Amino acid sequence: MNDHERRATNEALFRDVNERIAESAEHFDADRTEFVCECADPSCTHRVPASLLEYEEVRADSTTFLVVPGHEQGDIERIVSDRGRFRIVEKVQAVVRRTVERLDPRRSPRQANPGQPY
Repeated sequence: MNDHERRATNEALFRDVNERIAESAEHFDADRTEFVCECADPSCTHRVPASLLEYEEVRADSTTFLVVPGHEQGDIERIVSDRGRFRIVEKVQAVVRRTVERLDPRRSPRQANPGQPY
């Protein structure tokens, strides 16, 4: 696994954790919760306070992630929104972008591999 794939895999892992956090918050009828920073640093422990609506806005695109200000990495992503408490970054480096799309739990196998049989 090269560096870009490793970083993308770390980010996808944090996104998976946040999926479970969002599900739990919904189960308890919460409007807001604290998500984990979805940056590439595997040792990051920062929390991001956000509403479930804000999180869903981030998750609307497989290539966008929620990060603490300062945790963005300019060689693989660009800031698309700065909300003060957090930033939304979009993956722009090709290997990273493909990897996070492939690892998105909300994408069906067909969306991840258009034209491929199930």
